[in-house]
Amino acid sequence: MPINIAELWDFGIPELSEMRFREALEEASPDDRAILETQIARTYGLRHDFDHARRLLSEIEPRLGGLGAEVNVRYWLELGRSHCSTAHPIEDRTESAKATGRECYLKAFEIAKAAKLDYLAIDALHMMTMVDVDPDGQVEWNRKALDYMAASDQDDAKNWEGSLRNNLGYAYHLLGRYDAALSEFKLALAAREKAGKHELIRIAKWMIAWTYRAMGRFNEAIEIQLALEKELNSVDLADPYVFEELEHLYRALGNDKRADHYKALR
Repeated sequence: MPINIAELWDFGIPELSEMRFREALEEASPDDRAILETQIARTYGLRHDFDHARRLLSEIEPRLGGLGAEVNVRYWLELGRSHCSTAHPIEDRTESAKATGRECYLKAFEIAKAAKLDYLAIDALHMMTMVDVDPDGQVEWNRKALDYMAASDQDDAKNWEGSLRNNLGYAYHLLGRYDAALSEFKLALAAREKAGKHELIRIAKWMIAWTYRAMGRFNEAIEIQLALEKELNSVDLADPYVFEELEHLYRALGNDKRADHYKALR
């Protein structure tokens, strides 16, 4: 049975993910072994050790010709991520790094498209927003990824909807197109609720409230943020971003006492 990469990943703890991947290497086929090695390289990228990530990928490169499409796609994806990704500080996303990222991501996309690996094709498209970082570029690539997802009949490809809608909404927000942003964030919330992941549902609600504040719809935004605060309190959690928004909202309404309360909680 093929390796299920998603089940082994814990993106919040890359060291744990690496351990799981290395354990899975023991009984892996040549293709699965190489796939696992690409993911081990990714764990180093998440730890900001990009040189180590590239060294590991360089050990896979000579074998690519004898391995399948998925290995090749994942190799180019991770090589791209080692040069230009969200893990890189802004100052390190140089024109040279972005050019290398572009080459790698587009190569990954073409291989994935030809092999009908839709989930990975969408991954490559969504990573292009790390290359074309201006909001208009982000809108373009996210729309391309959403169109690709909509045309796919593969279940795992459909799992991209929440992330892509969120990212598109964020780009629209940066452009000041708040109605369009709100529409995308609401679609992202629906997708997150369908998936049933509570943390992501809360983030989707926060994005909607954030956009309401930008639109001057302060009372609607406060209602959502207060509900999020209550929900988090019920599971002994707190979110400084919720407190920050509530501070801004109460300040906008002239209620400095409540604003100062939430400022103190941040």
